[in-house]
Amino acid sequence: MVLVASLVLLSVGACQVDDTEPVGSQDWLTGDTREKLETITHHLRGFDMAMVETGYRYSELYWAGHDRNWDYARYQVEKIDVALARGLERRPARAASAQQFLNGGLPDMGAAVESEDWEVFHEQFEIFTISCNACHAAEGVPHFRVQIPDVRQSPIRFD
Repeated sequence: MVLVASLVLLSVGACQVDDTEPVGSQDWLTGDTREKLETITHHLRGFDMAMVETGYRYSELYWAGHDRNWDYARYQVEKIDVALARGLERRPARAASAQQFLNGGLPDMGAAVESEDWEVFHEQFEIFTISCNACHAAEGVPHFRVQIPDVRQSPIRFD
């Protein structure tokens, strides 16, 4: 929310002559418009934050399928797609490695969710996990080894 408010303030501030007025909660965003945008970019970070979100959603997707909470599983597939797309906007150099995952692994996982069949889902989730690891290997980080979660951390449940 602070980011959205900051961006609105930046666009309003851009219409004024003095673009160095601090903005944001407690005026933390300082400098001219370019410096403010650089600060926001710094806070958004690169692809690592997309991976943090994707990792969380990967785990949630697994447990949603495990619980047969298909609506929640659909939501997680959608949000993984969004997180990766936003991450690739920030780091387009990662796009080549991600294409197989975005064009194959993720849509195939979505189709498995649509089947609403645990066996189909579980089999595809194993392939999905392999797809994650293949992308990591292509990016030169094979030590980022994804495994199917065995511990649930989220309080989200479906009874």
